[in-house]
Amino acid sequence: MAAAALVPLFILVTTAAFLAGAAAPLFSCGPSSPESAQGYAFCDTTLPPARRAADLVSRLTVAEKVAQLGDVAPGVPRLGVPAYKWWNEALHGLATSGKGLHFDAVGGVRAATSFPQVLLTAAAFDDGLWLRIGQAIGREARALFNVGQAEGLTMWSPNVNIFRDPRWGRGQETPGEDPSVASRYAVAFVRGLQGNNTSSGILQTSACCKHATAYDLEDWNGVARYSFAPRVTAQDLEDTFNPPFRSCVADGGATCVMCAYTAVNGVPSCADAGLLTDTARGDWGLDGYVASDCDAVAIMRDAQRYAASPEDAVAVSLKAGLDIDCGPYVQQHATAAMQQGKLAEADVDRALTNLFAVRMRLGHFDGDPRSNTYGALGAADICTPEHRALALEAAQDGIVLLKNDANLLPLDRSAVGAAAAIGPNADDGRALIANYFGPPCESVTPLKGLQSYVPTVKFLPGCASAACDAATAATDQAAAVALAGSADYVFLFMGLSQQQESEGKDRTSLLLPGNQQSLITAVADAAKRPVILVLLSGGPVDVTFAQTNPKIGAILWAGYPGQAGGLAIASVLFGDHNPGGRLPVTWYPEEFTKIPMTDLRMRADPATGYPGRSYRFYNGNTVYKFGYGLSYSTFSRRLVAGANTLAMSASVLAGLRETMTEEDGESYYHVDAIGADSCEQLTFPAAVEVQNHGPMDGKHSVLMFLRWPNATAGRPARQLIGFRSQHLKAGEKASFRFDVSPCEHFSRVREDGKKVIDRGSHFLMVDDHEMEIRFEA
Repeated sequence: MAAAALVPLFILVTTAAFLAGAAAPLFSCGPSSPESAQGYAFCDTTLPPARRAADLVSRLTVAEKVAQLGDVAPGVPRLGVPAYKWWNEALHGLATSGKGLHFDAVGGVRAATSFPQVLLTAAAFDDGLWLRIGQAIGREARALFNVGQAEGLTMWSPNVNIFRDPRWGRGQETPGEDPSVASRYAVAFVRGLQGNNTSSGILQTSACCKHATAYDLEDWNGVARYSFAPRVTAQDLEDTFNPPFRSCVADGGATCVMCAYTAVNGVPSCADAGLLTDTARGDWGLDGYVASDCDAVAIMRDAQRYAASPEDAVAVSLKAGLDIDCGPYVQQHATAAMQQGKLAEADVDRALTNLFAVRMRLGHFDGDPRSNTYGALGAADICTPEHRALALEAAQDGIVLLKNDANLLPLDRSAVGAAAAIGPNADDGRALIANYFGPPCESVTPLKGLQSYVPTVKFLPGCASAACDAATAATDQAAAVALAGSADYVFLFMGLSQQQESEGKDRTSLLLPGNQQSLITAVADAAKRPVILVLLSGGPVDVTFAQTNPKIGAILWAGYPGQAGGLAIASVLFGDHNPGGRLPVTWYPEEFTKIPMTDLRMRADPATGYPGRSYRFYNGNTVYKFGYGLSYSTFSRRLVAGANTLAMSASVLAGLRETMTEEDGESYYHVDAIGADSCEQLTFPAAVEVQNHGPMDGKHSVLMFLRWPNATAGRPARQLIGFRSQHLKAGEKASFRFDVSPCEHFSRVREDGKKVIDRGSHFLMVDDHEMEIRFEA
């Protein structure tokens, strides 16, 4: 190849120097670098990234190409190409779970801002908040890179899988069970993380939407994620599992999609050309790369028995549209696959062009990145006062008040004398930061938060851990009961931990672990007045016993609230913050665990007693409903404006008539045939009048749903179509505007996966208020 004859050149900053803590990021193509002097096109910043990447790929030997196909990519010194680590995590703050981010004394940055785990952040129903969190994490990532403590800027976040089953150990990482919420979260977070500097065209970081698709099981009753092959209907894929990924790419502009372990309908996601090439790159318009989940290519042969040999696994995945493997498997076997004629060099070139184009867009081949639009960011931009305040704000806005009998909360701090804090989550910093975490800037546990408001707080864990096993249960419980009887107010900090729910671990029960329920009940019985229960958990728990116990006066769900979680909880308990969070998932009763996790059907099946999943289709009992959340204020909401009859132009009318189908007594229009321009013309505004009747100022979220005249033919019982959040002073009235798109919001998905709009009535809903909208040509 021509590349072999080139004179050896020198990389500008060596990997060895980087690992030794040199405060300089890796880059290539500086103004006076030998690569630029040679006139290589990949150093020409006036060319499009894909063209620059193709030029670089054309100069690599086959061995050099294959070496780039894993998450740890070596440098190519003769071309000035620096080594790179693709696997970096930024789920709710910069994390050490990947390979490229380092926090140490050598580089000077020891910590990063730890925001609440995603599910709690989702409870704020505020995409403006989600955008700001993404921006903050992106700034800290670029700053860490600039000081030489990051070997990559490709962040394998966010997780936008649907939280389908309450037992899923990773449901905590997601924005919840609703596709529209997950979609809007994806768009906001990705835009923030990647940056919005369109003038330079340089990405702040690269975001990756994971894990496509229908991935929501870790290890349940002997079924492991590595070999799980679920059956998923075209209907459920189109209206539940895929929408967040579509929005993440098409609207958020994400530069990566990660394929999951799951073999949907018998085909591993990382070997599915229909998903990776036709859908992600074709329909959604992915301009970036496709990454595998870690070892997802290897398990095609080892666990799934989908491929007969390592070479077959590598070939089928790369030909399907995979660009990079998390792990060394493709690097180890791609050469043999090419030698055996199973993989073409052109397949490798396509993958590498996608990869290097993203690195071009990150500015790694434009000279020293500290001279670009993000070059001024440094250590002073990490753990800033603004980011710390944002972490507190996010935790406060997400906390959900589930019970508040007799207006027990908020408490008057001057009236609280001796207080008791009981529970394994009261003073455990790990209970704040969940999984995929890095060292936080600070750590304010619930106990520390409480102590900042109450001068005298006595603490007992009651259990050694959230597992609350029987080893010392009687002794621990007796001591906790005695403490509760001597205190004026009792605060219980209970719930789950990463020992019960995490990556690789699903739950089998929705009840509180071990002896927690017994401990809570005994403490409540002994207390002088009703106790306050604060739950730290990702997934929902069945706390029916606490709902109905009059000695438990208030319940808060605080998720895994991040570095400022304890202060956020205390500020809610004492009324410095009026809670406005609403549950982004349904809380099911323990009886739901009779349903196998392995059944991915969303829709109920009355014939077999299958109850369905999520608020959209579930027809069973609930502990708390999706969207539930109390406030210290009384808010009223009512629909005041809409469009009872949609105004349609002659061309739109004609187009709709042509798409109408009548069958089985139903009439509907095909969304795909209406066209984007016509769909845009059909959009109309709807208004909701909201008033805060006091007594406190507070942030409030309005959720607007759509209801069909019936829930037959797979229609949801209702569907969230929009949400708005705003801070209102006591007595203040405001009008919340919603833009309603019939193509997007009135449509339903048929069994074949096609979207249609039913002819006739549709009902906008806010609480019990409805407005009928007729749709017909």
